[in-house]
Amino acid sequence: MNLRAPAILIASRQHGETASIARLLTGDHGVVACYVAGGRGRQLRPVMIPGNLVEVDLRAKSDSQMPFARLELIESRGPWLTEPLPAAAITWACALTASALPERNPYPALYLALEALLGAVCQAPSARGWFPAMNSYEALLLRELGYGGERPEIAQELTGMLANFDALEGPLARYLLADKRGDVMAARHLLRERLARMLA
Repeated sequence: MNLRAPAILIASRQHGETASIARLLTGDHGVVACYVAGGRGRQLRPVMIPGNLVEVDLRAKSDSQMPFARLELIESRGPWLTEPLPAAAITWACALTASALPERNPYPALYLALEALLGAVCQAPSARGWFPAMNSYEALLLRELGYGGERPEIAQELTGMLANFDALEGPLARYLLADKRGDVMAARHLLRERLARMLA
């Protein structure tokens, strides 16, 4: 696999002393895993944040080999990770995507939807501005992977948005995350708790 394209970094984990294994969502190639030399170094650490929009240059000698990647930052989500609610939303959206999607299957609609969702989380003045997009993204993910996922009714009030959010938890846990290692749903529960505080 050789490609250069914009991508959303959806997961990153340590590999050895200084490298990282990144999972990226691209528009035309779906999720790709890659080796990033120096990913934990001072220069690349700010780039290796889930949610960041990057330009990726992938190179692999064969289809069976994990490609090496060079990443250039296009747009950082770092400033919003200091805010509890946006940080929880970004973490959940990326963790869900990284856990649910198979590698190298293109999902252009999901790429565009995730890019729009992350942009909304960072630009909307409050959660009311991006919460409907989160509900729509979860439902779209279910539909794209063949599990139905009816479009949630548009709710104007936060209580209605939370009801939509709660209704999607069962299908997500049952169909997309049941056999995944680690408690990915913990990120969703944290987001739910922080959203509920807005009603208090």
